[in-house]
Amino acid sequence: MGNNIINVVLSGGVGSRLWPISRKNSPKQFIQIFEKKSLFQYTILRNKKLVNDYMLVTNESQLTMAIDQSKELGINIDKKIIESVGRNTAPAITLAALSLNPEDIMFITPSDHMIGDEKEYKLAVKNAIRLAKEGSIVTFGIQPLKPETGYGYIEYDEEDVKSFREKPNQDLAIKYIRSGNFCWNSGMFCFKASVFLEEIKKYQPEIYEASVLAYKNSTDGFVKKEDMEKIPEDSIDFAVLEKSRIIKMVKSHFIWSDLGSFDSLISYAKDFQNDELFEMVKGENIVNSYAMCSKPVYATRGIDHIVLIEAEDCILLITKDKSEEVKQIREFAGSRDENLL
Repeated sequence: MGNNIINVVLSGGVGSRLWPISRKNSPKQFIQIFEKKSLFQYTILRNKKLVNDYMLVTNESQLTMAIDQSKELGINIDKKIIESVGRNTAPAITLAALSLNPEDIMFITPSDHMIGDEKEYKLAVKNAIRLAKEGSIVTFGIQPLKPETGYGYIEYDEEDVKSFREKPNQDLAIKYIRSGNFCWNSGMFCFKASVFLEEIKKYQPEIYEASVLAYKNSTDGFVKKEDMEKIPEDSIDFAVLEKSRIIKMVKSHFIWSDLGSFDSLISYAKDFQNDELFEMVKGENIVNSYAMCSKPVYATRGIDHIVLIEAEDCILLITKDKSEEVKQIREFAGSRDENLL
């Protein structure tokens, strides 16, 4: 039995930091604002030549969108795990691994990241597949461009991982960048299904046992709510990566963004020359201010570092470097009117 390479696409989040353009019924990975395609569709397309098949790990509310958008690209995805309740990435990946052949290589990717420089990307993926075939758990580290506080970091030495670090404050992020042996943690992984299952069984037997039971009781990839709720919630980082002795990192030089905030969306628009995404706010001496709006936006002097986002039913106004705080505004708006979520 050979190694089939399966792109396991994780899609469950609501993209709350990109509210109000990202909503529960239309989350960021499915919004077709990136030259008429979605981040989900770009994920599928960029991996088409690198893998033998796809698997969707998603929830019922996103399944139809994922299937429809795959079909728009002429791709049918038959393999799927449909979670009735989200339990974070460790259970999601365990359920996916249980449904595959032991020798299958799982290439795990989020569905909502944007990546540039295909040549470098291809190189990194092939490198990861090689290490996975040798029995390693592989993570992708992104060469950092700036001291970013919104990402986790990996401390490394060549291909060996020394430690994982949570999202740092600004001073710590600067320290990491200066030391030269830290990468951004991309949330992309590669390993054999059987190797991952051995590791999760070793370090998180409760997640493993509950997932085995949940998978046994599942039908056509649909996992029952009561079974899902019995699986302890944990991320792959905490559950396996921080404990495993067989972990390797592929240092990656492609352009990467998780497009998690309006700041990163603005940077993406600049990096990828997508000028249609944002308009500059117009006026005299207006500095670094952007609008995603159906009408031109004008401002008086003294307004700078402002981002204005228009949705059908509301407008969001934030200062540019505070776009990480959108989550709280979303919750506040939702408490006033549930339809805004």
